[in-house]
Amino acid sequence: MIIGIPKEVKDNEYRVGLPPNSVRELVRRRHQVIVEAGAGAGSAFTDDEYVAAGASLAHTAEEVWYRAEMVVKVKEPVPHEYAFLRENLILFAYLHLAVNEQLTHTLLSSSVVGLAYETVEDEHGRLPLLQPMSEVAGRMATQIAAHYLEKPQGGRGILMGGVPGVKPAHVVILGAGTVGTHAAHAALGMGARVTLLDINMDRLRYLDEVMHGRLTTLASNETNIADAITTADAVIGAVLITGARAPRLITRPMLSTMPRGSVIVDVAVDQGGCVETTRPTTHSDPTYFVDGVLHYGVANMPGAVPRTSSFALANATLRYIMRIADSGLQTALDADPGLARGLNVYRGQVTHPAVARTFGLPLAEAQIAMG
Repeated sequence: MIIGIPKEVKDNEYRVGLPPNSVRELVRRRHQVIVEAGAGAGSAFTDDEYVAAGASLAHTAEEVWYRAEMVVKVKEPVPHEYAFLRENLILFAYLHLAVNEQLTHTLLSSSVVGLAYETVEDEHGRLPLLQPMSEVAGRMATQIAAHYLEKPQGGRGILMGGVPGVKPAHVVILGAGTVGTHAAHAALGMGARVTLLDINMDRLRYLDEVMHGRLTTLASNETNIADAITTADAVIGAVLITGARAPRLITRPMLSTMPRGSVIVDVAVDQGGCVETTRPTTHSDPTYFVDGVLHYGVANMPGAVPRTSSFALANATLRYIMRIADSGLQTALDADPGLARGLNVYRGQVTHPAVARTFGLPLAEAQIAMG
């Protein structure tokens, strides 16, 4: 199979679909890999490293997209890439279609095959291709909150861990999945006081046990959320519903109860955000204020640490890319129902229920869509 790796073009996105060591594994299996010149530069991978791994270099994005049978990306296509989409092309990337109606309709009208990293499941129903970036984003969220709590950045002027005789920051985390757990670990490591909310009581019991009671766990409901944020110096939104829009747990009126200069880092922004006032921002313009509360809504947070993120992502994605390349899409999906759940659109049809439900579109079962 011919696999294409274009350069990421989203604002300040420095990750790359596959690093050279992963390319080498594909070439060893007799696949052809075409890499756009400079695609790995943001992650400190040189063109020479890709060539040494066996890749062919393309000097334009157009060449990569048109020669490839499968394009492997990190982030979803942006509007000026829409012209590259075509029938029979397999696109494997983070798509987040439930919050991007324009992209959804573009993928449908182009008859592309769209596989979304974020909806692929393993045999236990976990999200193995979302997990590595969730780990990165969770740890980053706490670092970012600590940075923006500094007064010159617009925050309250609070040190995350405090000092002897001065209380630490109070960090409220909405969601106890991968993002929330890693955010909690980082916040506790920095000495913060942490309150973690989730609807899954078994998960809260487990985290209370493994973290030896060092954090406060609360059942996630409107009352507990409203009470917790009144003393929050930082709120980290870490809620996920697979393939669907995130629920809005903090409303605009609730902001008035938060301390002025407090910080919201909404990691759920990729899926619409779990705070009503969240909107997507970029690394070049990451924050804004609403009612005196600083909001951070960068939709590609791990892009700020691209070398770590590119390796971590490829560690998870490569085995799935190999399955598709080795045996073809149909056989790979038939053999792995979890991979089949990653299929969001197929040749003009929506194949993921959350996407169909979000936009009121007819749902085609993956097996039926593929004939």
